[in-house]
Amino acid sequence: MASPNAWRVSQMRPATKRHLTIAIDALRRIVRALGASARAAVHASGVTGAQAVVLAVLDQAPAPSVNDLAARTFTHQSTVSGVVERLVERGFVARVRSKTDARRIGLALTPSGRAVLRRTPRLAQTQLFYALSTLPPAELEAIARGLGTTIRTMGIATDPPVMFFDGGTPGTRSVQPPRSRLTRRKRSG
Repeated sequence: MASPNAWRVSQMRPATKRHLTIAIDALRRIVRALGASARAAVHASGVTGAQAVVLAVLDQAPAPSVNDLAARTFTHQSTVSGVVERLVERGFVARVRSKTDARRIGLALTPSGRAVLRRTPRLAQTQLFYALSTLPPAELEAIARGLGTTIRTMGIATDPPVMFFDGGTPGTRSVQPPRSRLTRRKRSG
């Protein structure tokens, strides 16, 4: 099999090129919107895009458990628990004991968390959740299958599916912009 880096656009059928262009352009728009939304959240309210999504979901209703919150944010429990921990430390989310089962700890938005959420601009992540949820089931299934095949082909299917633009989930790498030669000279000299 040829290397994924060796594919040739010139060997594609015109219909395939057209559909590939539409798909890539759509992904670019989504990623750009997610990034811009995450940056706007940090700028306006001081929380990451992932933290803002958790706050927005808890604003709809408290979560009886981290597992419930993970399901409502379409992510894994271990991923969302790191985000929740940072929100609890900052006083934006509170752990609350269940009234029906003292062993269970739920999560609720605090007044400080609600104030932060009011300063947060509209979130592209929640818009994406909504847009995908409005698709007919067959279309959503086709997207899920196609993206599953895509990540397997890219060799990233086993990478952890962290929340978009979290900026602090353990086990993820932050990509830092390269420093200019001038910056390196100043530090070394």
